[in-house]
Amino acid sequence: MIMRTITLILIAFILTSIVTAQEDYNRQIQQLSDLKDKVTEQEKEALKSEVETINQKLANNELSAEQAKLLKESAAEKRALNIADRLAIIDNKITLLERNEGDVLRDEKDVSIFDDGIGISINVGDEPWHIFEERKHRYDRRTYSDFVLGIGFNNAILDGESLNDSPYKAAGSRNFEIGWNWRTRVFQNTNFMRFNYGFSFQFNGLKPKGNQFFVIENGQTVLAESEVDLKKSKFRMDNLVFPLHFEFGPSRTKKSQNRMRYSIDRQFRLGMGGYGGLNMGSRQKLKYKRDGQNVKDKLIGGYNTSDFVYGLSGYVGIGGVLFHVKYDLNPIFRNAVVEQHNISFGLRFDL
Repeated sequence: MIMRTITLILIAFILTSIVTAQEDYNRQIQQLSDLKDKVTEQEKEALKSEVETINQKLANNELSAEQAKLLKESAAEKRALNIADRLAIIDNKITLLERNEGDVLRDEKDVSIFDDGIGISINVGDEPWHIFEERKHRYDRRTYSDFVLGIGFNNAILDGESLNDSPYKAAGSRNFEIGWNWRTRVFQNTNFMRFNYGFSFQFNGLKPKGNQFFVIENGQTVLAESEVDLKKSKFRMDNLVFPLHFEFGPSRTKKSQNRMRYSIDRQFRLGMGGYGGLNMGSRQKLKYKRDGQNVKDKLIGGYNTSDFVYGLSGYVGIGGVLFHVKYDLNPIFRNAVVEQHNISFGLRFDL
């Protein structure tokens, strides 16, 4: 049984090797065939450029008509010979591969195809002599991702009021964000404009001023004065949102022979967009004393908060350190006589 299994494995390995070798052989033949068209196209483009230069000199009276004619004929003859010689090299390579079915010995005068482009070179001794070469310029990958961490202040704007008239404490109301985003450049050959998108868990807290807390009265969520002295009164909304921003800003470009990389490290960034998502829950925490005992109440849900959250947001900064602001277009509480809209601002870190 063991010997039979080993035999089957060996047969499978041999068949796989044969198929792989055949595929590699076919790939080389196809690459060389495609290369013939490239050779002709390249020489024609070179001839066109030379003729344009001659015509320009003729127009500037740097050449006579007879001189220009002779130069054009010479350039055309040179390019025709180049095409013939280069195609002959490729045809010989194809013939060699077909005769040996891809099993060609490599020696110090070997003809090969570049892995990172289309081309042929003949290795003479230790020095390669490039007959034709067109390397593909590899641009940076289109998408990067970052871990997102945000901290800042949270508050609410009431209809007809300003932020200064908010019933919530500025320093005590905070927000926290944690998530992941992706950054994809819009265009192939420039990184000036990007899409920035992902998901985030946002925790928005509101701390009422004075000795107030939230209650439900006649189906409305309102602030009421507490009968006991509150040591702490805090309301929090937990959201899952999916932001989308158009991001603009310069990049540092790093180039090598066949690579290009874009870096936004220590570069200016500006993002404008919005977000949409779900309210996962709301809760209120109260701390006070009753009969000399410390009491902590944690009241979860039942505050008529909007099920769906959506709004406008933006950020500006350098590299991975950004100042961000967001404003909920949905009201915090449904069916409220006076609508309240959440607003947050602070620092965001793309790590």
